[in-house]
Amino acid sequence: MNSAKNAPNPAKLTPNLGLKHRNSFGLDSTAELAYEITSADQLPALMKELGDKKLAWRALGGGSNVILPESLPGATLLINILGQEIIQSDQEYSWLSVGAGVNWHEFVSWTLEHNLPGLENLALIPGTVGAAPIQNIGAYGVEVGEYIDSIEAFDSAAHAFVTLPKGACQFAYRDSYFKQNPNRFIVTKVVFKIPKAWQARLQYADLAKQFAESNSSSSAKQIFDAVCAIRSSKLPDPKVIGNAGSFFQNPIVSTEQCEQLSRQFPNLVSYADSNGKRKLAAGWLIDQCGFKGKRIGPVGVYENQALVLVNHGGGTSADILNLAKNIQEEVLSKFGVQLEIEPNIL
Repeated sequence: MNSAKNAPNPAKLTPNLGLKHRNSFGLDSTAELAYEITSADQLPALMKELGDKKLAWRALGGGSNVILPESLPGATLLINILGQEIIQSDQEYSWLSVGAGVNWHEFVSWTLEHNLPGLENLALIPGTVGAAPIQNIGAYGVEVGEYIDSIEAFDSAAHAFVTLPKGACQFAYRDSYFKQNPNRFIVTKVVFKIPKAWQARLQYADLAKQFAESNSSSSAKQIFDAVCAIRSSKLPDPKVIGNAGSFFQNPIVSTEQCEQLSRQFPNLVSYADSNGKRKLAAGWLIDQCGFKGKRIGPVGVYENQALVLVNHGGGTSADILNLAKNIQEEVLSKFGVQLEIEPNIL
């Protein structure tokens, strides 16, 4: 009797839900069965039901890093788990517990309002907190994995909740244990560990230039504002023109290959990476192949940033992937470098 009384409300089910509003590319896509997940407690019973019925499923956050097909058969779990709080603090760190459905940019803003700097370089990245560690989002010299303490998730393979400490998450450039094991984990909560000793991270050229010109020390809020301004000037607003931000990962190559390319292309843009390798600017490679601003039917490459593919309206996942394939083939032919697609293809 008590267990029934304490049972969570079941996830709200909406059949044949249009997801155009739930993906930043603005693609017309319909979920056969859309379940709204507002509490982690709703998952065990729902996942058992889906397993018993042998229904395909996938989790969807803010839809900012996905390419949706016209139809999604089976179950689509809309992760709307909210809530954020400081759960622990000592002289060196603050620990924050954040629901997977919290908007990422709003969370970054919240940390600054509560005097918890560290994530400001990651401002204005679209999406949700739960999706951030899967891709190990990064920008302007910072990756989210640096600040994660642990992740709570439902493991569909074990049909149980698990807590993965940072080390088990296997964070790497745009990669993680969750990405390596697709459709297994449903992230429900992320615990962040924010150092109290803060230092500005200004190694990226755009940021360094901005603060060098001002000739003044930089606060976390000033960096936050600068990152927002830079991103807004380079990247299109998904509310105005459909896009998923950076569409390709910056390829990592050996120092030898980078030096060889630099001799052939003296203006090659590259950055130092870990393990003595070099990270090439994918946007520069694409631009050199003549794709910047190019339009093919309803889709194209953004005029201000060649790394961004856009949907001008009416485009499909096939249109976007065909354009991406053309870009990959041209870059490989010209530079001998394979570009990897960043968004998840559902």
